[in-house]
Order: sequence, then C-alpha cells, then structure tokens
Amino acid sequence: MKVIGVAGMPASGKGEVSKIARDLGIPVVVMGDAIRMRAAEAGLPATDANLGAISGKLRSELGMDAIARITIPLIEAAAAPVVLVDGIRGDYEVATFREHFPDFVLIGIVSSFETRYARVAGRRRSDDTLTPEDLQIRDERERGWGLERALAQADQTVINEGTLEEFTAEIRSLLRHPGGIE
Repeated sequence: MKVIGVAGMPASGKGEVSKIARDLGIPVVVMGDAIRMRAAEAGLPATDANLGAISGKLRSELGMDAIARITIPLIEAAAAPVVLVDGIRGDYEVATFREHFPDFVLIGIVSSFETRYARVAGRRRSDDTLTPEDLQIRDERERGWGLERALAQADQTVINEGTLEEFTAEIRSLLRHPGGIE
C-alpha cells in the first residue's frame, strides 16, 4: 500500500488536495477528524482552541506521534493500493508513517501567510481563526509540534500561491502518478 501524506500550515491547501484525491478515487484519511471526534465525544464545539487543546493533550500524554498512531488503523482499513493522509502536523508523525508504511511519501504544501489568511477569512470553518494574530498563534502551535521539520522532509513540495485551477492541475498530475512521487 502506498500512503501519501500531506503536510502544510493552516489554510495552505491540504483540504483541496483531499478533495482532488477523492475525485480521483483515492481514499482519504483526515488526521483532524480523529481530533474532531474526540471533541464531539467530550461535548465540545470544534473551535480552534478546543481542537488545539485536545491535540496538545494527546501529544503530551501519548507522544508527539499520537495522532499518526491513532490514524494508522483507519489507513489500513481503507485496504486500497493508494491512500492519502491529510493533516500531518509534525516530524514525529512523518517518522511513524515512514516506519509503518515502507511506501510512504510526503507532499508539502506551501503558501504565504497573507495567502493563507485570505483563505481563512473566506472559508469560515468552525475551527478557523478570525484575525491575523489568531492565525499566527495557530501557526506557532503547529510549528511547536514539528510542522516545519515535517515540511523540510517532504518528498515533493507544491507552492500554492496561484489560482485554484493551477493548484488542482498540479496536484492531479502528482496524484495520478503516485509512483513518480519519490
């Protein structure tokens, strides 16, 4: 099984990669869904603060690769030749996936702060931040989990500063030829 991981700062385009993968028939496991499920079980709204606290607590209690270990059974349950994992947040997660899945590759999605903030302001997800300061705080939290070190380990990096059509074309090309992602 080839597992393609996707890492990027908030609002860099990871969710778009997932949509494109689904359109191509590739099963997608979203790491954040495990966090959202835990929030729902605790009766907490899926706000950035709540999801961040749950993520931090899991990493503190179970290790920095906790979310990766929680999602491995979901990836295996997909029982497909290629599975995409959306939302890698740290280098420990990358190491766990590389150890568990020998055919693991990582795509890093990179966008400027300004571009990402414009996206956050436009999409209005429950866990999105509303001010530039809030996004900076979220960025710092995720950097603390090793996100920049994960991005540095990407097998393929995609700059997402252009149009959605340009990004979609580049990602579709990458995902149609997963053997070419080395």
